Amino acid sequence: MIIVEQKPVDEIQRMIAPYERVLILGCGTCVTVCNAGGEREVSFLHDALLLAEVESKEISHTFVEHTVKRQCDEEFLDLIAEEANDVDAILSLACGIGAQSIAERFPEMVVLPGVNTSFMGMAKQWGVWDERCTACGDCRLDDTAGICPITRCTKGILNGPCAGTKNGKCEVSPEMDCAWILIYQRLERLGQLDKMRRYYPPRNFRPIPRPRRIMASPSIVAVGGSHG
Repeated sequence: MIIVEQKPVDEIQRMIAPYERVLILGCGTCVTVCNAGGEREVSFLHDALLLAEVESKEISHTFVEHTVKRQCDEEFLDLIAEEANDVDAILSLACGIGAQSIAERFPEMVVLPGVNTSFMGMAKQWGVWDERCTACGDCRLDDTAGICPITRCTKGILNGPCAGTKNGKCEVSPEMDCAWILIYQRLERLGQLDKMRRYYPPRNFRPIPRPRRIMASPSIVAVGGSHG
């Protein structure tokens, strides 16, 4: 899941300052789950911005609230076409992908990011997410017992723990498990410790051509059709 954090109200105020009519647009998927950009947060932010203007005695904005199912899909953005034509800017509470999707769908519209996209993670408990993937494009989970050393090791080491690990913890933080100790323990449990003896060449850190595009196979497109 993509994790985001809502920007401070004062930062948002600075962004929206030049625009009178602002659509605060929420997203009904990832940012709703992490309590940062769903329908409820849209309403909270709306109230916070209004309150800030009342306190400053400068009522200069008109806000519109709306939340779509997914901002990253154009078919859902079509539903706000009429509202988009009636505002000066859209304040997106979706991840960076959602905000950019709006900019492409409405090329004449000012799009402002209301959140900071942090990482892709998994839920550990209510309101807590741990980063698990950096979308590096070179997944090696089959060799590392389903635990990603690129993301979960502070140094991104591919060939066993460094000399800094102590009592199964990372030298960077005593609260952080050493990824390679976890990998070792899981490989041992699976009877696959021979994988620890393999040598993995250094990762290629050369810049990846951007932006990347991933395309589904023709068979998947034919079966899936238009999604809703």
